[in-house]
Amino acid sequence: MAAVPNTTKALKEEMICRRKATSRFFCNAAWYKGMSYAEHPTEEIPIARAYAFQNMLTLGEKHIYANDLIFGSIIGQYSDGIPDDDVRYYENFSHIAGERGWLQGCDHYASAYDRLLQLGVGGILAEIRDSLKKHSGDREKEIFLTACRIEMEAFRDWIIAHAEKTEDPEIQRICRKVAVEPPASFREALQLVWFAHTIYQWQGLYAMALGRMDQYLYPYYRRDIDEGVLTDEEVQNLLENTFIKIYEQRLWLDRDDVCNICVAGVTPGGENAVNGLTYAVLYAVGKCNIPGPNLSARIHPDTPDHFLCEALKVIGTGLGYPALMNDEVNMKALASMGYDLRDVRNYCMVGCIENFLPGLQPPWSDGRFDSAKMLELTFGRGYDFRTGERKGIDTGDPLTFETMDDFMWAYEAQIKAGAEFYAFRIIRENARYNNRDYVNPFLSCLSVGCVEKGKDLCNGGSVYPAAHGAVIMGIGTIADSLCAIEQCVYKEKSISMETLIAALKADFVGYEKERDLLLAAPKYGNDCDDADKYAVWLTDYTADLFDQYRLEDGGRFYTAMASNTSNIPAGRECAATPDGRKAGEPLSDAASPTYGRDRRGPTYTVRSVTKPDYTRVACGTVINQKYSPSAFRGDANIARLCALIRIYFAGGGQEMQINSVSREILIDAMEHPENHQDLVVRVSGFSAYYTKLEREVQLDILSRTEQG
Repeated sequence: MAAVPNTTKALKEEMICRRKATSRFFCNAAWYKGMSYAEHPTEEIPIARAYAFQNMLTLGEKHIYANDLIFGSIIGQYSDGIPDDDVRYYENFSHIAGERGWLQGCDHYASAYDRLLQLGVGGILAEIRDSLKKHSGDREKEIFLTACRIEMEAFRDWIIAHAEKTEDPEIQRICRKVAVEPPASFREALQLVWFAHTIYQWQGLYAMALGRMDQYLYPYYRRDIDEGVLTDEEVQNLLENTFIKIYEQRLWLDRDDVCNICVAGVTPGGENAVNGLTYAVLYAVGKCNIPGPNLSARIHPDTPDHFLCEALKVIGTGLGYPALMNDEVNMKALASMGYDLRDVRNYCMVGCIENFLPGLQPPWSDGRFDSAKMLELTFGRGYDFRTGERKGIDTGDPLTFETMDDFMWAYEAQIKAGAEFYAFRIIRENARYNNRDYVNPFLSCLSVGCVEKGKDLCNGGSVYPAAHGAVIMGIGTIADSLCAIEQCVYKEKSISMETLIAALKADFVGYEKERDLLLAAPKYGNDCDDADKYAVWLTDYTADLFDQYRLEDGGRFYTAMASNTSNIPAGRECAATPDGRKAGEPLSDAASPTYGRDRRGPTYTVRSVTKPDYTRVACGTVINQKYSPSAFRGDANIARLCALIRIYFAGGGQEMQINSVSREILIDAMEHPENHQDLVVRVSGFSAYYTKLEREVQLDILSRTEQG
């Protein structure tokens, strides 16, 4: 067999040239699907959707790059030029048919790729035929299973059509093989997985995770390595060639696909899961040096230090990947939700850091819960300081609160009212669409249980019910604010409640001395219990609060301590806060201390951020840290960082992600973006090209405390 070359650089250049050759284009999915809807106006809706899916795959271009080793491109979604009247006419049919949205369970999903690889396309089609016999006479299930058959046959034919686009006999062989049979080699297995992922992109689905690639692809990797079919270098070449295709979304959609890959951790049996393929995935992501895939590394006490050190070296390139996840904390958090232990041990992440059981639950959704706004509403008796609108409940006149306990009672009541409104909105949105009609048969076929039950993934077909993440923002802002209130208003009595409220409304104009007193109060991130205790309280209180609610299918509300970049717009909507933050400024980022206030060094920061019990937080946590590039130079420094991560995780920290680009380079990139077009930085739960970020996001990253 011919050696597998490294064509990644050439492929990236080819993709860029292909995009530059197309000045105007439009997405043709709605057009192609609309043509099918017009041909099947009276068909049962799930079957009509399946025919629309089939037509999209039939008419879409099967593009193979000259430097492809693993093929499947999003170019088939697009047509050159401007849509004409004929296109717009048929697009209307697709708009009328509609699709699920983010809050109704459409994407942010990790499929059961092990199932796809074990059964193959032909095996899933056989399973559908068996299920049709089993459910014969049950009209609803027959309709759904017929839709599954149509879509899987369309997938099969779409794969075969790729073989007809090339004269390369190896590509032809692989396509024809995986179209009908389970893969037998690493390259075949990787190809089938990428074909499925490409279909998700053709469907317009976003943040579709590739899950635990180093686990479900490992048997094929091990066999090929042992038999001399592939070398580790060739495996890495194949992975790089695959991952660089994620760059297509940046070229065609001007966005980065937050396509999460999870490596390491433990096996379903509880043993160390790091293997040769784990390293190959890590190195391939590092070599690609693009914002996606969003690599996550599960770190367990049994994870070898060598792997953690190698992960830190990749992070130290400036890429910011992988995010480091605490296996013990995440597994305890998920186990508390009632999942089977073997399933918990196989968790991965979707989107940024969201914990997920691949193939076993409906697609993920989450939303931002602004606890800092609830603090403002407590001072304002339910009214927004800046707009005068009522946005909460009247929790009493703050001037009558005699103790910190009185204030906390009111604040808790305000948060509770906010949570009730939040849960009501999410439950109603989750139940907005008719689950019988708004189906995704292809996604269901790559999940566990749906074909056997004859039910869509979002209609009772999955093993477990859905889950929703309530993302609690501003833990640093809240901890610092509550500590300042306790110290200045109730302990030292250096500021009256009346003066504090007046200062907040005035954005501290004329109240500079009072602001200095608030800023001098202890701050979260410095191992000070006076401030840290409120981070502990917020974590526990919101976890208990949201655990009361259930989705339509009985699914749980998780909590998270995260924000992505939402701390910036949330801050714009929030008046000044008692920690000394001015109106409109960003809230603290995710679960991190407020930037610039964790002044005692990384050890003290770690002590603070491990005090909350993150086994209560089943969705996940984001702790953003920025280290000087010098911290990654030399084995001794890497070993120190490794030890710090171990201490952090042993203390109960849930996640850490590190930005290692120097302040000087970030400033130069802002002033001379033309010189830094390929500069990738860690933003929050994802990485991005720094020069493509909005100015305020760039400044938010720049303002992070840089540890030595």
